[in-house]
Amino acid sequence: MPLAAVSSWPSLACSAWRLDRPPLGHPEVRIGAVAGFGGTTRLPRLIGKGRAAELLLTGKLVTAEEAVQLGLITKVVEKTEALISETENLIHEILSQAPIAVRMTWEAIHRGMNLTLEESALLGADYFGLVASTEDFLVGTNAFLEKTPPFFRGR
Repeated sequence: MPLAAVSSWPSLACSAWRLDRPPLGHPEVRIGAVAGFGGTTRLPRLIGKGRAAELLLTGKLVTAEEAVQLGLITKVVEKTEALISETENLIHEILSQAPIAVRMTWEAIHRGMNLTLEESALLGADYFGLVASTEDFLVGTNAFLEKTPPFFRGR
């Protein structure tokens, strides 16, 4: 599962970004080019068509704080050590969840982005049905009802 912890030029949509680096964006239009690296495809899906059009058509760069507001990144940290620590914390939190559910959720998110809304909803329902038959689902449900922490085995 890819997770971006970026200390310089971030990809669009990452978990953390260091504050003391340059702003991010797609300035290609400023030199007569079209945004590369999927910018014209991915950016509208991440922040909406109107906001993406404004950024892509003007070549405007955004600060870390603006990127959080737009939903491009989720957290701003000031130092490399904090970036590493925050990323490790997120990884540990994800790894403490049911592995099959995490994998299927990740897949549903990414496959669903290439489907219509209806198709994506059906995919999510299919994946829910699949994970509902796992041992981890039973463990997690019982732990929730008993108000105890679950111990997932990936089964």
